Amino acid sequence: MFIRARRLVDGAGHDGPGWLQVADGVIVAGGDGGVPTAGEHDGVLDLETVMPGFIDTHVHGAMGAEFSALGTDPAPAIEHHAHTGSTTVVASLATGERTTTIERMRELAPLVRAGALAGLHLEGPFLSVERRGAHNPLLLREPAAGSVDELLDAADGTLLMVTLAPELPGALEAIARLRAAGVTVAIGHTAASADRVREAVDTGATVVTHLFNGMPPLHHRAPGPVGIALTDERLVVELIGDGRHVDDEAIDVARRAASARYVLVSDAMAATGLGDGRYRLAGSEVVVSEGAAMLADGSSLAGSSTPVAGAVSRLLRRGVDLPEIVAATNTVPARSLGLAPRALVPGATADLLELAGSRVARVMRRGTWLASS
Repeated sequence: MFIRARRLVDGAGHDGPGWLQVADGVIVAGGDGGVPTAGEHDGVLDLETVMPGFIDTHVHGAMGAEFSALGTDPAPAIEHHAHTGSTTVVASLATGERTTTIERMRELAPLVRAGALAGLHLEGPFLSVERRGAHNPLLLREPAAGSVDELLDAADGTLLMVTLAPELPGALEAIARLRAAGVTVAIGHTAASADRVREAVDTGATVVTHLFNGMPPLHHRAPGPVGIALTDERLVVELIGDGRHVDDEAIDVARRAASARYVLVSDAMAATGLGDGRYRLAGSEVVVSEGAAMLADGSSLAGSSTPVAGAVSRLLRRGVDLPEIVAATNTVPARSLGLAPRALVPGATADLLELAGSRVARVMRRGTWLASS
């Protein structure tokens, strides 16, 4: 199959007319230059704007399936996100019972090894009670060495990232232990001071989980996690761009302060793709109304019901240039978690999508076009 695009943003520096040749799920050749007239050769598909598929590094589920729910088939969630453009997904497990989390990691590990999931992300249980958001406070605990080792053993090499609050006793030691095991450490759901966050970064933390959410706001005398996230070049920062978690102006502050080191994540939960109603997230009841997911008691947002494609559309409609979006949805997230490069270059898996204006028009995963979502 040959694909010719009037605009190809490949994630490796090319932005302009270009073409790709796909065979057996892999990009085998590519080039730039003008786009010939459609129909000139058999097997040539002419498209408008082509970019790499999205990499969602923080997603809890979709279509009624929650990644952290023991015994639940995650396929509906994986497929829904793929159809919306997220061809690579990291399964985020919210805080749960200790034994449930361990067993669920073991259930999901074969899917990671098979390539259906890029890896696992534990968002909890090592979080601040003060900034817990939708996480059950009764299940939160300190990152004792034995607890960390137990999770690493259960994951058996499939754990990509752990979000923790660096102010907890034993947190710095946990960061060092996780980094030694090759796991990315993210700072999140935290009330830590700027000094403590800086210590965590010095120890090896490299990501900030959903910047602005689950942490104190920026204050000019107490900059806290937000201040360090916006100024420390060693950190990659997640942004939930659904229009509810973070105001557009705050998104722009982060984009400008953390240029080339921010990633768009969905934080999508089980309601994604289904609409308003009552759902559960890590055992807590969640009500989705007009697309906004809240704990049933109204005390906190409880994830999102918008895939990464929604954030991409919002930024495109606001005039953000496509190469920046490719970086935030593909290049930077791949680099932040040590994943194989996903740029549209020879030798790469054929995960790509076509944009029609600001909308995802069609998606190719591993060389196969997916049905419209």
